[in-house]
Amino acid sequence: MSVFPRPHREDVLIAAAGLLGGVLLWALGLHTQGSDRGLPGSWVLLPLAAISLMELVRRSAPRTALLVATLALIADFFTLGSVATIAMFTDIVYAAVLYGSPSAARRIPWGTALFTVTVTVAAVSWLRSPEGLLLGVLAAAITIAPAATGVLVRDHRDAAEAARLRAEQTALLAEMDRTQAVMAERARMARELHDMVANHLSAIAIHSTAALSLDDASTSKDALAVIRENSVAGLAEMRRLIGLLRDTGDERAPASAPTLGALDSLVEQARTNGASSGLTFTLEDRRGEGPALPAPVEMAAYRIVQESLTNALKHAPRGPVTVFLERTRRALRVDVVSPYGDRPGPRAPGSGAGLVGMRERVALLDGEFEAGPVAADGAGSTNGITAEANGTKIWRVRAELPVDEGGGTA
Repeated sequence: MSVFPRPHREDVLIAAAGLLGGVLLWALGLHTQGSDRGLPGSWVLLPLAAISLMELVRRSAPRTALLVATLALIADFFTLGSVATIAMFTDIVYAAVLYGSPSAARRIPWGTALFTVTVTVAAVSWLRSPEGLLLGVLAAAITIAPAATGVLVRDHRDAAEAARLRAEQTALLAEMDRTQAVMAERARMARELHDMVANHLSAIAIHSTAALSLDDASTSKDALAVIRENSVAGLAEMRRLIGLLRDTGDERAPASAPTLGALDSLVEQARTNGASSGLTFTLEDRRGEGPALPAPVEMAAYRIVQESLTNALKHAPRGPVTVFLERTRRALRVDVVSPYGDRPGPRAPGSGAGLVGMRERVALLDGEFEAGPVAADGAGSTNGITAEANGTKIWRVRAELPVDEGGGTA
């Protein structure tokens, strides 16, 4: 197992080019120092070969490469000298800043500056001439310049990486928002679909069961009439939902959002559907005159009443069902009270989706919602509602929907 990983292709090319260039300069007799200074002959190739090897690990081991390259450069000063050795040293300084650790990237530029100052002071003191300053400039060129270049490139690379990460995070957040929006839209569509057709399908199920279980022509005829009426109404509701989903902008399409003005028709329809079950339905609207309610509040209240009446048709025994509406300064209150207990005869199965949908609608408006059995004597009289329950309990649905005071209050 090798100590260093396989060198990068570009590093291999740099090392090969530097080594071949240095050998060529040596063969041509081109050196940085005179023949009377330094070790003569092929000694110049030793530091050249060492620094060429360090080029292979400039990315994987930048600290080791810089240490060995520094020693090779010092050794090169004791030979005839090679421009290729100096050029590869500057590249290794640059790579040590670019590929090294963050702490090394901060320390190396300061180290090169200190090295340059030291070389300049020593050269001026030794030579006692302006030529010492030239050595300082040379030291700065082979140390400070590549280190500063490495800092600039590293900062640019880090900035680009940070921008890429921010873009990925933004894309991830956008995808999360899109997923949540899709889920919220699917939940809204599920609520609308359930509220639009559940009432009609429940009536169809109850009356078809009655028609099949009772061998009476008159009863079957009445049941079929109710089934037909609910089938037509359910089909109209489905067309309305399809128009909402298509969103074609056709002005001839029916309105998709019902209002509280249609509660009379809704209660009358429930009265027709529940007549055979002994259920009576009453609407007590005590809102009075006042500014119009926000559309989301009206729609939520309508759907809550609609689902409550549907649940009463499915599960309530014989008795009165009362719908009560009241508007205060801050909220619209909706109460639906129905009998609670065992129900004789046919009944439609329930899935619990209706209560979930009502709770979700109220939560979207930051309102309050309660649904469940309560004692008939204590909670059976609420806000003026009196329910004559067959048992000791009644079923009550209560919702309080906040009204934006900016839109006007009663």
